[in-house]
Amino acid sequence: MATLTAIPVSPAAHLVTGTEWSAAQVRDLLHLAADVKARPDRYRGALAGRYLALIFEKPSLRTRVTFEIGVASLGGASVFLDHTLSRLGERESIPDVAKSLSRWVHGIVARVFEQQALESLAKNATVPVINALSDIYHPCQALTDFFTLEERFGSLRGLRFAYVGDGNNVCHSLIGIAARTGAHIRVASPAGFEPNPQIVADAKRVARETRAKIEVLRSPEEAVSGVQAIYTDTWTSMGQEAEMAERERAFEGYQVNDQLISYAAPDAIFMHCLPAHRDSEVSTEVIDSPRSIVFEQAENRLHVQKAILLTLLN
Repeated sequence: MATLTAIPVSPAAHLVTGTEWSAAQVRDLLHLAADVKARPDRYRGALAGRYLALIFEKPSLRTRVTFEIGVASLGGASVFLDHTLSRLGERESIPDVAKSLSRWVHGIVARVFEQQALESLAKNATVPVINALSDIYHPCQALTDFFTLEERFGSLRGLRFAYVGDGNNVCHSLIGIAARTGAHIRVASPAGFEPNPQIVADAKRVARETRAKIEVLRSPEEAVSGVQAIYTDTWTSMGQEAEMAERERAFEGYQVNDQLISYAAPDAIFMHCLPAHRDSEVSTEVIDSPRSIVFEQAENRLHVQKAILLTLLN
C-alpha cells in the first residue's frame, strides 16, 4: 500500500489530496460551481492572462478536455506536457520542473502514477498544484460527484451513498469529501481491496464535526441497502493490468446490476467516473438505464474544475 505523507501548505493553496480543504472550503467550492454552471458568461475573462500547465503521465478524455476547455472559457490558456512515454522526474528532477514552471505559468495540473510526484511538485512550486488523478486520490472527480449529487437531491447532509468495489483513488476521495459534506457513505470491498485505513480514520475525525457517517463493509447488499446513490469504478486501474485476472476473481459478486440495485431505495441513482468496463463492474442494463447519471457527472467535471481554477488561480 502506498505511503501517505503530508505536505506543509496553507489552506486551499493547492488541491493535492482534497483533505487539505476544510468543510467550509468544499462548501464554497460547490456553491461557486453551481454559479459557474448557471451563469457562465459572468466568468468569461475571469482568468484572462492566466496560463495553466497540464502534465499528464496517463491517458485522459474527461480530465484533459474539461481542464483545457475550462481555462479557455475563463479567458486563460493552457500548455499540454505529454509524459505518457516518460515519467515525470526521469529527464529532469521534479523540483526543477516545479520551479521552472512556476516562472511561466499560474497553475499546474498533474495526472500522475504516484502521489509522491504531486507532493514534490506542490512542495517546490510557487503556484497552485491541482491533482488530476494519482494512485491515491482523485479529488476533482469526487468534488464533481458530490456537486452532481447535490444537484439531484438538493442537500448532501445525511445523503445515503454507497460505493461498491475497489478501495482505490476515487474511493479515497469520495470518503474524504463525504466527510466534509455530512453525507453518509458505505464502502463495500472484498478482503485485501479495502480503502486505506489511514484515509478512513482521518475522514472519520472530520465526520465527527460534520455529522457524516463512514462505514467500510464486506457485503455489497448491506452497503446498498436503502441508499439513494450507488457508485462503482473499474476493478483494475491503469498500471494494474497484470493483476486483472486476480482482481476479476476477487470482485466476483461485486458487480452493480439490477439484482444489487434492488436493495437500494426505489429512486436510487447509479454513478461511475468512467471509463466503464460494461458487464464487469457494472452491467450494461444499469449503466444505460434511466437511473444512470454518468454523463451528468462527466458534464459537471467542466463546471467544478472551472470553479477550482477560479478558487486557486484568481
